[in-house]
Amino acid sequence: MTRMYAILAAVVLAIILGGVWLLTLGGRSGDQFAQCRSTQIAGGAGAIGGPFELLNAKGETVTDKDVITEPTLVYFGYTFCPDVCPLDVSRNAEAVDVLAERSQSVTPVFVSIDPDRDTPEVVGDYAFNLHEKMIGLTGSAEQVKAASKAYKTYYKAQDKSDEYYLVDHSTFTYLVLPEVGFVEFFKRDETPEGMADKVGCFLDAL
Repeated sequence: MTRMYAILAAVVLAIILGGVWLLTLGGRSGDQFAQCRSTQIAGGAGAIGGPFELLNAKGETVTDKDVITEPTLVYFGYTFCPDVCPLDVSRNAEAVDVLAERSQSVTPVFVSIDPDRDTPEVVGDYAFNLHEKMIGLTGSAEQVKAASKAYKTYYKAQDKSDEYYLVDHSTFTYLVLPEVGFVEFFKRDETPEGMADKVGCFLDAL
């Protein structure tokens, strides 16, 4: 009887170890960033992001390939935003500096969702004043709408008859990697250090 129990125990142990091995193998052959992800994305990471065509600070037409040449933090906002955008974008800039101290280079990008007021020059000045590496982008209403749609962001301008109208918008920051695409998003409550830690995990996994 004791021998039977020993055999059964060995079989159970073999099954458990086999399952662990398969899970480990599956993790290695599947999502290389699985250990870094802290959010669940409906439809998977591939559902967010993609090609875009916008205008840079010089008024030149640029695409996602021109802009995302290294790990990039992308944020959609507008320069007239009174409180949310400055806080979020400043946080992103701080995270970029924390990563730089760790010898990891990341570019912050600010995409305007208010093209009526945010000219290339306005966006360029706004971005540079927040961080010397930050890239400011704007475009026509159609270009901005297409970029926003690709990243599944929301925005809606209030009454534009008011010179100081506000724009309601989503406030996620997106981590995008060259040749990989979108991999993670960050909410407003993320700290610069916390964001840097999570971004660093993705960069180490490349």
